[in-house]
Amino acid sequence: MEIILLKDMEKLGDKHDIVKVKPGYGRNYLIPQGLAVNANAVNRKKRDVIIAEDDAKEAARLDEYREMAAKIEGKTLRIGVKAGTTGKIFGSVTSVQIANALKEQFDLELERKKIHLPEEVKEVGTYTAELHLHKELHTKVQFELVQE
Repeated sequence: MEIILLKDMEKLGDKHDIVKVKPGYGRNYLIPQGLAVNANAVNRKKRDVIIAEDDAKEAARLDEYREMAAKIEGKTLRIGVKAGTTGKIFGSVTSVQIANALKEQFDLELERKKIHLPEEVKEVGTYTAELHLHKELHTKVQFELVQE
């Protein structure tokens, strides 16, 4: 069964993706919960219109994203973590923690799905995260893990 996702679903797909799922999962869970609609011809046309509208909104925000990139360029986020004596942190740093640090330190609201960590962060030190602000605009931000 093919469906169109109405929300981002982890391990299934992003909003507006057309994905194949088992019929029972689609009919009994995703569609009744409002997470998806059937991928028939009418809904596919609606999806194309909605995607075009979303792309237009994102294009309008491109200047805002450029300002964000300029605001953080050359600066380093400081994230406090609990670590052992060897510098190994308890747990790992995720995109959620980086999004929170961006909000606290630079007053930037950014969705966590736009933050990509190229490597696992499990020790105290300096790392780089990629920010995919727009299809045309990608930037990097350095963050430093400091022991609390």
